[in-house]
Amino acid sequence: MTDGIDTAATDAYLRRLGAEQPAWPTVDALRELHLRHLETVPFENLSIHLGEEIVLDEKRLLDKVVEARRGGFCYELNGAFGALLGALGYDVTLLAARVYGEGGRLGIPYDHLALRVRTVDGGDRLVDVGFGAHFHLPLAFGERGEQQDPGGTFRIVEAGVDAAGVRGGHGTVEAADLDVIHDGRPVYRLEVRPRVLDDFTAGAWWHSTSPASHFSRSPVCSRITDGGGRITLSGRRFTVTAPDGTRRQREAGTDEEVLALYRDRFGITLDRVPTVRDTGRSG
Repeated sequence: MTDGIDTAATDAYLRRLGAEQPAWPTVDALRELHLRHLETVPFENLSIHLGEEIVLDEKRLLDKVVEARRGGFCYELNGAFGALLGALGYDVTLLAARVYGEGGRLGIPYDHLALRVRTVDGGDRLVDVGFGAHFHLPLAFGERGEQQDPGGTFRIVEAGVDAAGVRGGHGTVEAADLDVIHDGRPVYRLEVRPRVLDDFTAGAWWHSTSPASHFSRSPVCSRITDGGGRITLSGRRFTVTAPDGTRRQREAGTDEEVLALYRDRFGITLDRVPTVRDTGRSG
């Protein structure tokens, strides 16, 4: 999936994650890197609301995530993380997915980017550090039973088959498609055909510009905390979710408070508050 990132970039990325370079591309090392990424690199769409261009180029993604110490959404986070994993010796394949929305409707083609990662000791894993509230640890790609995770109970099943093993009617099903299910509800439909980063350009543009995209509606920034909780800043509302699911919320009243939350809780230093742009949405 990548021409490879150099040693300096690899070392800088690992320093950002607070991780040592693994001796071998093993399952255990992948699990640690996956969790550290979720704890350290926020899921955020701030570029959309800062008027910053989103470019799906490996070097640009690494510059943003590593050098600028920012986060991103799925194409950026999984694109950058896939490059790191490839540099560490993992066999990485980019996969396209369509996210389930209201009423079980599937989103646009190339709606989401996820990773299929092969290790030296444990087969293939589904890796996804770019979906927000999702699994904390990689899932066994070939396992069709329940997989327990700090984020909930997950299953990877043949597309169109629900958590009870019953085939449903959610859209057109290709023979090799898979559904990822979280706590009994389908999250996204995953294609197994390998993709390249450029394939997702139209999806990134749509999510950045369309009034129908939830990413264009409000700035959001979120990450996992130590112990499996989560913090999220959505617009001006700051939410702390404990590992048991209980929540505490407060509103940031001033721009200075918002900027301080980005800086102190997410490690993102901005000179202005992201503002929702007019995308032509009507009333």
